[in-house]
Amino acid sequence: MNKTTSLELSHFKEEHLDILNSFELPEEQAQFTALPDKYKEVNEGQHRIVILNGPEPVGFFLLHTTERVKEYSDNPKAMLLTSLSVNQIEQGKGYAKQAMLLLKKFAEAEFPDCNEIVLAVNHKNIAAQKLYLKVGFEDTGKRKIGPIGEQFIMNLWL
Repeated sequence: MNKTTSLELSHFKEEHLDILNSFELPEEQAQFTALPDKYKEVNEGQHRIVILNGPEPVGFFLLHTTERVKEYSDNPKAMLLTSLSVNQIEQGKGYAKQAMLLLKKFAEAEFPDCNEIVLAVNHKNIAAQKLYLKVGFEDTGKRKIGPIGEQFIMNLWL
């Protein structure tokens, strides 16, 4: 079991770029998410969050405060989580779970106006569904049709 005690969430910094751009995913995962190199530029209200193991980026996700949140929640204080990925060579070490366990405190500290995190997970992405449920997300019962089929809408109250 690898140590994930030094795992932390951080806002994106330019120094993370090279490693993030080198991220790879197995094909069966790539269909469900977007790699960090897709987000070299982000719009206002999109926040690039890097999962760091010590100084090394091992994962990535986006938090949105954009209009897109309204597609998933009626709560004006909700944020949307998208594009969670852990670099293929770093998988199996518990980083995604650890990062999602850190999410609540991170969001409360960095986005004090936020009281809910919502996300959509593809019905075929069983591994991600299990991960989100393990760390406290709940199935809202809402469904949305995404690019590759039905998505379950899940949320985490802060």
